[in-house]
Amino acid sequence: MPLFDRAALLEFATNLLTAAGMETDKAAITAEVLVEGDMIGHETHGLQLMHWYVEELASGNLNGTGSYDIVADKGAGFVWDGRLLPGAWLLSQALDQACARVAQHGIVGAAIRNCHHTCALSAYMRKVTDRGLIVQISASNPAAARVAPYGGTKPVLTPNPIAMGFPTSGDPILVDVSSSITTTTMTQLLAKQGERYPEEWGLTAEGAPTDDPREITERGGSLMPLGGALKGHKGFGLALMVDLLGQGLSGKGRANTAAPGPLAQSAFVQVIDPAFFAGLEAFTQQSDWLADGCRTNPPAPWTKGPVRVPGDSASRKRRQALAQGVPVAENDLTRMARHAQRLGVAMPQELTPA
Repeated sequence: MPLFDRAALLEFATNLLTAAGMETDKAAITAEVLVEGDMIGHETHGLQLMHWYVEELASGNLNGTGSYDIVADKGAGFVWDGRLLPGAWLLSQALDQACARVAQHGIVGAAIRNCHHTCALSAYMRKVTDRGLIVQISASNPAAARVAPYGGTKPVLTPNPIAMGFPTSGDPILVDVSSSITTTTMTQLLAKQGERYPEEWGLTAEGAPTDDPREITERGGSLMPLGGALKGHKGFGLALMVDLLGQGLSGKGRANTAAPGPLAQSAFVQVIDPAFFAGLEAFTQQSDWLADGCRTNPPAPWTKGPVRVPGDSASRKRRQALAQGVPVAENDLTRMARHAQRLGVAMPQELTPA
């Protein structure tokens, strides 16, 4: 995959989103989160999404202007109606406010309803963990149904990612998992390419396990909860937690959605300050020991290389991208270039093929 200069990508993506109808501050933050997704290896939630975002701005499903409505604010907790504004901007704003308040309250939580796509949750975490804080983010989409409850056949839930970031004295521990085995984006991509899952990650409409993503995208099937046919009750439980934290605390979710419609996610964010408890030094003593204890664990014969802690691969890829360039698929950049030509946006020389 070709590598590109991070600054040039940020400039191009920001200008493209601005020309498509997004206010500059929102475009800059959205571009930063998307490029960060590519930098840490979440290419399905990186600049690949730009084509869709531009189309969503044109259709009006993504609102590029204005601000959120404050539904409630009690200091240590607040609720916003996101008015279908960019998810990257809304989550970034909520995390900034939570970080500013957490020294006073110790724990600050926020619920956001009517939020457009939230990108890769891991892409937000380093800015928080670098400040010596713990961060939790989860998101669901009550306007869609992709995952059946464990033991059922009718889709009710969505993949419902949940992520947490923990500071250490080195690379942070970053846990980012979907409550389903795979994501909607990956399912749509494989179906479009005529490929199959590596294993039986889905269910047919009749409830039979399948490795064909088109059973989900075209024939009414569903994604399996994390744990699959044997242990899917665990992923089902996580999905319920995510739904209720984002939708229940924001006051709007599946109970208010009569039928599937335009994407309108519900999100929950929480920031915890270790200094408010036993102290940051006491916390990192534990997180450092735990991370080292896992990394130095003798690897099993079926693994490739040493044991990794969640976030290790993202940190390694991020350092590599900063030093050598950000990997972006040529097809994704080509689609961005077509939008740019239509909207009259100049493409930086660093991104122009030789």
